[in-house]
Amino acid sequence: MRIGQGYDIHRLSEGRPLVLGGITVPFEKGEDGHSDGDVLIHAVIDALLGALADGDIGTHYPPSDPKWKGISSRILLKETAERVRRAGYRIANLDSTVILEKPKLLLYKDAIRQTLAEDLGIPENCVAVKAKTKEKQDACGQGLAIEAMAAVLLLSQDS
Repeated sequence: MRIGQGYDIHRLSEGRPLVLGGITVPFEKGEDGHSDGDVLIHAVIDALLGALADGDIGTHYPPSDPKWKGISSRILLKETAERVRRAGYRIANLDSTVILEKPKLLLYKDAIRQTLAEDLGIPENCVAVKAKTKEKQDACGQGLAIEAMAAVLLLSQDS
């Protein structure tokens, strides 16, 4: 078995959509990023690549490459999940946390879980999505940024 953890942070900017786990969440600000800025999927990708000891999201999808400009992070996640399978592993579970002050994610967590499970090719009951605030502390707490953390467990396809 292999364990990976991932983290990402993006500034929030007006005029950008807020995309989390492939779901567009209605809000006046969204992630400022080279792709669609989906901070949650970016953390999941880093967790998967970390478990494989195969670099990070910037190694495989560098922001300096115009081909990734504006791309849906779901495409990158599916490609990374396939990389995991080609390496001889299967994804056992994902645990993730999104950190932001607003908006509240309660109404969107189930849809986010479904989308992540679909893109990873695992059952929905193997995907956890939690939301936390920073109690108005630091950039996230002041509504200037959004963070996400993810942990994954990979098992050998033989197990």
